[in-house]
Amino acid sequence: MLATKPRTDVRRITHQTRGMTHGPITRLVSPSDLGELMKPFVFLDLARFEDNANAMSIDAFWHPHSGIATVTVMLDGGVRVVDTTGTDLVLPQGGVEWMRAGNGVWHTGQAQPGNAKAFQLWVALPPALENGPSAARYAMPEEIPAIGPARVILGSYEGVQSPIDAPPMTYLQVSLKAGEHWRYTPPHDHLVAWVAVSDGALQTPSRVRAGEVAIFEPSNAAIDFVAEGETRFVLGSALPHPHDLVLGNYSVHTSEAALRQGEAEIVRIGRELRDNGTLRRARPAVRL
Repeated sequence: MLATKPRTDVRRITHQTRGMTHGPITRLVSPSDLGELMKPFVFLDLARFEDNANAMSIDAFWHPHSGIATVTVMLDGGVRVVDTTGTDLVLPQGGVEWMRAGNGVWHTGQAQPGNAKAFQLWVALPPALENGPSAARYAMPEEIPAIGPARVILGSYEGVQSPIDAPPMTYLQVSLKAGEHWRYTPPHDHLVAWVAVSDGALQTPSRVRAGEVAIFEPSNAAIDFVAEGETRFVLGSALPHPHDLVLGNYSVHTSEAALRQGEAEIVRIGRELRDNGTLRRARPAVRL
């Protein structure tokens, strides 16, 4: 909702970065760096694909996960997604992917011809879900509810509920006009909060530019934003994740035992994909 006046109690930014860019992907957060401060939000990429008419085959990008859920928000363009839960579809602009890897899943994607832009977030799952069944939910643009300038990707905000069944947290995509002032009031126990800007810039009160992520100090205070130009960003808040991040090659779990179980299932599914020829042209995955 729009605020009537700025607050006097300012929630400070403690960390801010532009991440590392390699080709079309900017890695803003990894589980081994800022993910420790933002958990349960442990990984964030901003992907920009321009003139993607000659993209590599979707078969080249198969890779596995376990212990986490991936959340893709399509800002522009579209992407074809295929995974071992049985999904094969094109996620259009405004669409949202929620893929709960659980005990193990493989997936791949390919931007459609033209320009595309998306945020991909990883969420660390709690022990009850980290080795559970994998599941996917792909929400089309019209399924994502909004309140004011905010689309509710995960959780709820101001009484508006996302259609995606996720652990308790709030994840919003927000679009503001030049000079527009918007205030985010988190639930009382959401001490973790962060923002990442895809277009434009924000005063909050420090400046956060396009291509940056900023983490706010642990607090239950509201956060005020003022847009510099047409600005789009994503915002996450949650209770702190009370578990260690135990990292594998493709996975994030809460214990070594859970990691071993997830990685064993990844190997099993990978063997099936190789036996049926799916992975003949796949690139090797890169360690986190």
